[in-house]
Amino acid sequence: MSLEDLYREVILDHYRNPRNRTPLDHPDSSAEGVNPLCGDEVTVELSFDDGTVRAVSVRGQGCSISQSSASMMGHAIKGKTTAEIEELVERFKTMMLSENGVVLDPDHPGATIGELEALAGVRKYPVRIKCANLPWTTLEEALANRPKPEIAR
Repeated sequence: MSLEDLYREVILDHYRNPRNRTPLDHPDSSAEGVNPLCGDEVTVELSFDDGTVRAVSVRGQGCSISQSSASMMGHAIKGKTTAEIEELVERFKTMMLSENGVVLDPDHPGATIGELEALAGVRKYPVRIKCANLPWTTLEEALANRPKPEIAR
């Protein structure tokens, strides 16, 4: 099995068996994203515990690329801090926009983004990059919507 075939299987597995789709009872933050050109929809809900994502829900409908990206993203951010998530978002977007898929120096710790690299092949189809990015831009909006902690006076 080639690497491309393996990546295709990862994408299909996340599309057929999406992770983290159960709605959260009382999310700390949420956002909805829609791509009106193709009809992809994503809802991201986050619950935090001491600055770390305790629970995530990512639901929606659309093409296999958008829904697989959403499932993989939800799996990847659970248990991470906001700073770690922001770094992961940056690495993902860099991968999606780079010509050769290089995210960071391969010798740099954390340079890879795990199974999310399966989506690198989407770069061959520029109109589908928006599908893969939709969950990530929705995640950024959910992070921006997060209530700021009160500052003690």
